[in-house]
Amino acid sequence: MTPQLKIVARLFALLVLVGLSGCNLVVMSPSGDIAKQQANLIIVATVLMLIIIVPVIFLTLFFAWRYRGSNTSAPYDPEWHHSTGLEVIIWSAPLAIIIALGAVTWISTHKLDPYRPLDRLDAQRAVPAETKPITVEVVALDWKWLFFYPDYGIATVNEMAAPVDVPINFRITASSVMNSFYVPALAGMIYAMPGMETKLHAVINKPGEYEGLSSNYSGDGFSHMRFKFHGVDQAGFDQWVARVKQNGTALNRDAYLKLEKPSAREPVRYYASVEDGLYRAVLNMCATPGKMCMDEMMHIDMAGGGGIESHENRARLEHDNRHAGEAAHGTAAPAATFPATGNPARSPEPAEGVNSQQPQGQSGGPSMNQGPHGAPGMHDMQGGASGSASETPQGGAAPAQLNNDAPAKP
Repeated sequence: MTPQLKIVARLFALLVLVGLSGCNLVVMSPSGDIAKQQANLIIVATVLMLIIIVPVIFLTLFFAWRYRGSNTSAPYDPEWHHSTGLEVIIWSAPLAIIIALGAVTWISTHKLDPYRPLDRLDAQRAVPAETKPITVEVVALDWKWLFFYPDYGIATVNEMAAPVDVPINFRITASSVMNSFYVPALAGMIYAMPGMETKLHAVINKPGEYEGLSSNYSGDGFSHMRFKFHGVDQAGFDQWVARVKQNGTALNRDAYLKLEKPSAREPVRYYASVEDGLYRAVLNMCATPGKMCMDEMMHIDMAGGGGIESHENRARLEHDNRHAGEAAHGTAAPAATFPATGNPARSPEPAEGVNSQQPQGQSGGPSMNQGPHGAPGMHDMQGGASGSASETPQGGAAPAQLNNDAPAKP
């Protein structure tokens, strides 16, 4: 290589390093076994494709240089039209790559199925027989995340924790529009859809604080629909549960319906107790009193329907009739992106609870501190976490801008 080419290569490498210096490569360097296997799959697929791409690029440049117009020593054969050996190489190499990619995809699709319970903690350790997984029920709200811990009777908003090397069974749904639950360090993204439940099995292998987010656009407050995932040791997790119970409030139907209303930049919230059956009601779209649950409706359908008397169920099955009266009188209904705000479609006014001028750094919620043995512990709630559902966002169970008890428009 000439000195000039060496200089160009070094400058190019320097530019690449500078460009990557601000990148967070958590997807390729995760802390959970499922995400690590997915990262390895990306590497394997990329290498297999590069086996074809790199030679093709090299040969393209070589042929352009070798058979340039000024190279009179290159052989010239205008009658050439076929080469069996070349045809074998051209077709056999891509075919082999496709077969290899197909085999890897087939195996990985079944091995990394998010509905498949874990059989290992990492590449060296299987899941011990005595290990009890923890269950986390996830609800995607506008525009915040609600986490239920049914085994502990608690719930949190925009923060969750799990012990290291303990399998986590996620059950995921949404309250309104579709979202996507994603913790890059833990596992791949899984859709959260209203009226449906998706599942994810994962494990975190390293203590730390990780970023969680929605990876599916869902409206005005989507950019700030983020949460913190804390991987801690068992002692740190027990402390976190105790802190939630100590500083949390009660999450009942009324508090949930206020929390469900659209709001952005929501602070972390703790709930020391959860009303029985609340997650099931959210999943079956019957958290609002008087609504028929979807599983009840499906049971009626499975039994052959309710007959002529079923017309009485119509009102109980109207899950989103807030603006039906307006539409009947020729008035344009608001855009679905802003539920329950009263803003007309394409309105310049932001959705209720979306404060575009609020400093991004003001969260008003707790964070994790260093606990025993260097494991992450917890800060106290800033401004306090106790209080009723009608208190301010810094101290209550639901933000003040959501405590609007005026009845929705018919």
